[in-house]
Amino acid sequence: MRAILAAGLVGLIAALWTWTLPGDPDLRPDPDGVAVQVLDNGFHTDLALPRAALEARPGPLAEAVRALGPGDWILVGWGDAVFYVDQSPIEGRLLDGARAFFRPGNASVLMLDPFAGDPAARLPAARTRALRLPPDAFDRLADRIEATLALDAGRPRLATARPGDDARFYAAHGRFWILNLCNTWAARTLNAAGLEVRPLRSVVSPEVLAAVDRAKLDTRTVGD
Repeated sequence: MRAILAAGLVGLIAALWTWTLPGDPDLRPDPDGVAVQVLDNGFHTDLALPRAALEARPGPLAEAVRALGPGDWILVGWGDAVFYVDQSPIEGRLLDGARAFFRPGNASVLMLDPFAGDPAARLPAARTRALRLPPDAFDRLADRIEATLALDAGRPRLATARPGDDARFYAAHGRFWILNLCNTWAARTLNAAGLEVRPLRSVVSPEVLAAVDRAKLDTRTVGD
């Protein structure tokens, strides 16, 4: 009996590890599409989106973007409402990190951070991906981000802003913990645009980049 239970557990883990959310089989890089960057800082994934494309849309996401400081790109990320915002040395935040990862039900925030210049230039090339999404795919991605905002009377609700930092953190839907992390959120957001993703594996940031590679959407490699 124990052997059967053990085999069943191994099978369940393997099934979850390979569990895949299907994408749009017709999704292709669009040379005239909307530029999107996927950025991996080593443990966390941000999406970099063109400000003009976000501001051209109606709705609360565009409203939040218009209120930001200057910058042609908007870095977008999601995370725990406390640990994600705090930038103090990590060695002083280990207990809070354990709380964020292992206690279910933590409040979350959506980060919108204006950026001037090329966001990918801050990172090694191996940790960035550049996409050109068709307009309808970009709209689905932006809709998914907008749906993350926890609105107050139809408007985005600012949760906090760091002193001396242009990033703004808005109250968000979703509870942060080990089974629903920043990278998982980024993967599901890309899935909304049409990319096939593996949610469980996406707890680590390189898997989010791998989703772009599997879809062959990195425009730097098209035609190579």
